[in-house]
Amino acid sequence: MLDAGFLEALRAVVGDVGLLLGDSVRARPVNRSVGVVDADALVRPATTEEVSGVLALCHARSQPVVPHGGLTGLVHGAVARAGDLILSLERMNSIEHVDVTGRTLRAQAGVPLQRVQEAAEQYELMFPLDLGARGSATIGGNIATNAGGTRVVRYGMTRGLVLGLEAVLADGTVLTSLNRVLKNNAGYDLKQLFIGSEGTLGIVTRAELRLVAKPRSHDTALLAVQEFSALVRVLQHLDAGLGGHLSAFKVLWGNFYDINTAPPANHVPPLARGAPFYALIESLGTDPIADQARLEALLSDLLQMGVVADATIAKSDQERRAMWAIREDVFAVGRIAALQTFDVSMPIEAMQAYTEQVGAELDRLVGPDRTHIFGHMADGNLHLVVATGEDPKLRHRVDEIVYQPLARIGGSISAEHGIGTERLRYLSLSRTSAEIATMRTLKHALDPRGILNPGKILAARADLIR
Repeated sequence: MLDAGFLEALRAVVGDVGLLLGDSVRARPVNRSVGVVDADALVRPATTEEVSGVLALCHARSQPVVPHGGLTGLVHGAVARAGDLILSLERMNSIEHVDVTGRTLRAQAGVPLQRVQEAAEQYELMFPLDLGARGSATIGGNIATNAGGTRVVRYGMTRGLVLGLEAVLADGTVLTSLNRVLKNNAGYDLKQLFIGSEGTLGIVTRAELRLVAKPRSHDTALLAVQEFSALVRVLQHLDAGLGGHLSAFKVLWGNFYDINTAPPANHVPPLARGAPFYALIESLGTDPIADQARLEALLSDLLQMGVVADATIAKSDQERRAMWAIREDVFAVGRIAALQTFDVSMPIEAMQAYTEQVGAELDRLVGPDRTHIFGHMADGNLHLVVATGEDPKLRHRVDEIVYQPLARIGGSISAEHGIGTERLRYLSLSRTSAEIATMRTLKHALDPRGILNPGKILAARADLIR
């Protein structure tokens, strides 16, 4: 329990509207994938100065603080327990400035991603980051987790779209580095410390984001493919033929496509079910007529070569959204049993052998058609959704099957979702002991009392990492 004196000190910083207590905290809607949220108090600062004041109070008494964004994460990175103080930036939700000439946008951390996208579109610009949770995920959360999303193959991760940011350190120090220029080599690039740090090194409060010109053409296609090796040929052919316009290349394993397009699912299959693989393609360009013709010609080539079994191009925004909805409906598999979700990456050349090995082992362990794979193949990123059920021993064994092979092939246990608490035990499969030690050094330097999102990324006890 947090003592009354501390709560009154918090209230003095953020006001009555900025402090929620008891049942008002626990009654807030939380996605099951977030994990346990059992804190007694939640503070909602409205300014950077209020964030600073809150953290200064917490630092003085070594009070654990768990930052909350849009609560769309999948690795229990926002778990808060009794005695923790939740810090939500939901009231810091303003877009402060759009520089049309310089193609930048400044936003507070609590702004949902979709609002940033819409603000850019008003000026015929685009913020390229996009993901299924765009309506809920916040810019601060995107930065804290270095979100990837659907267009990494062309525009990179969130890291490449942040020019500058403002963050508050554990002791309340405000670090303002709202750089607006693309080229700035004046010393250490301090913003990189906070991007992908999951709120463990500082609280991001504002960000200067990079925009690009809004594409004039937007083509989406769905392909049915019979062999994994053919997917690689399709990717190479389209990447070369589209002249840099390829922005997404997603692959759906056949059973994932089937379960999302067969009753009781609500999605209508654009192509017949039953193929081993489906590829979802997006191309963003400058000439609607010429770009569509180019894509059609490339798909015709692939069909004639027998590399692709069938293909269709979206003829409207409605058809485009319907295709993407199949990909984004991740939790349809949950009709079978409670899910385990994985977000791994690896060299493309290792992907076929990895999925065949892991798929076969999981089929033997949990049963057939309970493992569904999809992902951003062009980025080397795959998502596995396994209908495991609630048995903790079984879930642990599934973790081992999915994660252990990644060390041998140079893969990562987390392509874009982060570590949170879910992947603590497996960090050493993707990071060396020297890297982990350096992470601990940084953590201690910036948060010497360990109050910021404790137990996330780095285990509280070294013996948890193996």
